[in-house]
Amino acid sequence: MRLILLGAPGSGKGTQAALLAEELAIPAISTGEMLRQAVAAGTPLGERIEKVMSSGDLVDDAILGEVVKTRLAREDAKGGFILDGYPRTLAQADQLAEILVGMEAEQDGVLYLQVPEPELVKRILGRQRADDKEDVIRQRLLVYRRQTQPLVDYYEQRGLLMPIDGDRPVDEVAAALLEALGRMVEA
Repeated sequence: MRLILLGAPGSGKGTQAALLAEELAIPAISTGEMLRQAVAAGTPLGERIEKVMSSGDLVDDAILGEVVKTRLAREDAKGGFILDGYPRTLAQADQLAEILVGMEAEQDGVLYLQVPEPELVKRILGRQRADDKEDVIRQRLLVYRRQTQPLVDYYEQRGLLMPIDGDRPVDEVAAALLEALGRMVEA
């Protein structure tokens, strides 16, 4: 299965991606992980990424596309993968579609974890990280909604979106994700 896991910060994407990856025996791949691996590999691409990141800038779509393409070409992703944190924009969604065409593969589905904003804020504040202040969190959620709503619409129009109520205990959300995937396979 080739899956995308969408959800706001605090929605439990990382936790659920790890659980799904174990259950489905495919890798959970996060954007951050891909970037760190590219830098650690010391390749020319990794060096470019390190320069961008050390300057405080965001890695642009072209570089991120190269990283994703390289990561998805690895042997462990041949049988499927779960992408966590990519795509974040419509341009990246189009880029992913092109990457998959080049791999002669199709995207199977987009699991969309939905959690009400007050619960997201509560969860993130509970992590007690230095940058997790309520005004900063609300701003991140606003930016996320602006970037992601077009993605939600994009995947919904393509019949790939599977909304999941993420405002439940971890095990219940995991069961709901597996149930949605089961329905997708049967369809």
